Amino acid sequence: MVDQRVARRLSAILAADIAGYSALMSADEARTVRDLKGHQAVVLPMIGDFAGRIIDTAGDGVLAEFASILNAVECAVAIQRKMVERNATVEPNRRMQFRIGINLGDLIYDESRAYGDGINIAARLEGIAEPGGICISSKVYDEIFGRIDLPYEDLGEHQLKNITRPVRVYRVSFEGAAFGSTALPDKPSIAVLAFDNISGDPQQEYFSDGITEDIITELSKISALFVIGRHSAFTYKGRSVTLKQVGRDLGVRYVLEGSVRKAGNRLRITAQLIDATTDHHLWAERYDRELADIFAVQEEVARSVAAALAVALKPEERKRLSRAPIANVEAYDIYLRTRARPWPPTRENILSARNAYRRIMEIDPSFAGGPTGLSLTYSLASMFGHSERPDDDARLALELAESAVASDSGFAQAYSALGLALSVSGQHDEAVIRARRAVELQPGDPDAQLYRAFTQMFAGLAEEACEALRTALRLDPQYVNGPYLNVLGVACFCAGRYEEAIAAFKRNVERGGPLAPPALAFCTASYSAAGYMEEAHASARALLNFYPMFSITKFRFLYLFNNSEVTARVVDALRKAGLAE
Repeated sequence: MVDQRVARRLSAILAADIAGYSALMSADEARTVRDLKGHQAVVLPMIGDFAGRIIDTAGDGVLAEFASILNAVECAVAIQRKMVERNATVEPNRRMQFRIGINLGDLIYDESRAYGDGINIAARLEGIAEPGGICISSKVYDEIFGRIDLPYEDLGEHQLKNITRPVRVYRVSFEGAAFGSTALPDKPSIAVLAFDNISGDPQQEYFSDGITEDIITELSKISALFVIGRHSAFTYKGRSVTLKQVGRDLGVRYVLEGSVRKAGNRLRITAQLIDATTDHHLWAERYDRELADIFAVQEEVARSVAAALAVALKPEERKRLSRAPIANVEAYDIYLRTRARPWPPTRENILSARNAYRRIMEIDPSFAGGPTGLSLTYSLASMFGHSERPDDDARLALELAESAVASDSGFAQAYSALGLALSVSGQHDEAVIRARRAVELQPGDPDAQLYRAFTQMFAGLAEEACEALRTALRLDPQYVNGPYLNVLGVACFCAGRYEEAIAAFKRNVERGGPLAPPALAFCTASYSAAGYMEEAHASARALLNFYPMFSITKFRFLYLFNNSEVTARVVDALRKAGLAE
């Protein structure tokens, strides 16, 4: 008889609960539940921000795992600091304070739960922690000492309940600690700020922005670097901020900044790489070139940054950096103006982008960016209900994406477009494979993670989709108008984690992000499935206010899922919320 091997993995485990929760409930049940939900809506997404995964949220407790011990501790500190802010305006007798314990240990997994002494120890450490405090085991302390600049107090060995051996415990003190609210990655991390347009012509702003975006794209091809996405990096454009603040906000150590001057066919680009923690200049260069040499300059900047950070390029990365994606300057110019669209995927944005990509294909048929972008417009129109012939548009999207990949097998965005087109066409297994290739070609691109998440979600791989979206959010943490949080909410619903879905949708609204029809529908379904019927009916009214013709049978996005169980849950939840068939 062959033994069944148990699935295990070593993880940093964070356990948290609310101190004095029972007393709060006894005093005012309704308010306590309302306050707890409000705090959870803020705190639970923070775990994903630090690349963690929620295991359980029973009652007032939270159990999460992290692949990185540093991320687990920094997440705990960020949560406690956030709770201090949230409690500042709350009367003392109604304040909620988390107690947090962190341990390092093996987790055992079955289909639905995680087990192990590592979890038990984390829970016991949480019980030792003071309200608003953090306690860690000696295993965690040994890993983070000297790596996170925090004061620690040795509390000695404790005999924890149901734990055989004594555990040495440390209290973490975090008041005034000098590190930001976003954890530093385990690899060299960099944000590329929008290069200044010094051409003397405001109309050339798009060009300097485009150069910046291309440098971000080049750097994101290097797997040994962590590169912040363009949307978050561009939030500092025109603002007077220090590089240290940028580093703290985005959770990066290095910042690249520069300028662009375009005059006729001549181009001057300056760039400098700075350590944001010390303001030390690591590298600087000026390039005076012909406009046609723009791609060579971008490649040189990326290689120089990698060299300054002592990052070794893989052979395939050297090859990808040395290739020029487009030869025609006019087509490239249109591409710079267009590629931010069609997000958000409104009918107007889709049609505008479609016309621009058609023009690019006319000017330079060899450039894969033309059919790639055009394919995305047809896939998104089919998904979001902007197509009169969705099946025809899905077929056209697939043809265009296949031609883009055929013309340039190194163009990551073409594989993203192909993955989405295959999903829309119902070829889910192949869609996941193709979208994964985009991430392999450009591992630091948050949009590649987004399109990968779409394919995984439609294929029934909801947990994998959640992970991809959390990666996208970490790569582009301040992309307010982006789809990441909305799609995360949908993926969490698919995974059956309705509270997390609601938290993601709420967070998107708090940040001023848009709610497309699928997001509003799944937000409604999440409230309904979680049993919050008052909120579900209010969300349903908001959906009908925006989209009066909405009906469950016409909700095409729903029927893209290759999972009848998910579809059935959504339909049932929407019916209970009062939406018509």
